[in-house]
Amino acid sequence: MSHNSQSPTHIDLTETFVRLYVFLSQYLDRCLDEGLRRSYPEEELQKHLADTRSHLRDIISINPVVRQKVEAECEEILRLGEVCLREGKTKPNAGEQVQTSRAMLKNKVIALSDLLAVFRAV
Repeated sequence: MSHNSQSPTHIDLTETFVRLYVFLSQYLDRCLDEGLRRSYPEEELQKHLADTRSHLRDIISINPVVRQKVEAECEEILRLGEVCLREGKTKPNAGEQVQTSRAMLKNKVIALSDLLAVFRAV
């Protein structure tokens, strides 16, 4: 596989995945914590999330399977957050689903951060 100067590096790709998962985590955190919703403007979070998703979508466009998987995951998390924000505690298991998704994102961030540290050390 050839590498040209315009191709993203492994570091760029991994950093972008980490950013995406951190922003998705922050989105879910805001669903459960009113204080977080007030302290971090919604418009700013949505802009960062949209920009990161777009950038990652461009990078992973060479692999449609991964691109579809990541997009489906993002859509699922955003839908879950919308339901939680809209229906709050009236929706059965909403908080539990948010916690489960949040734990999954945390594990991904930890694994990708470790990988990123290795890439940077090489």
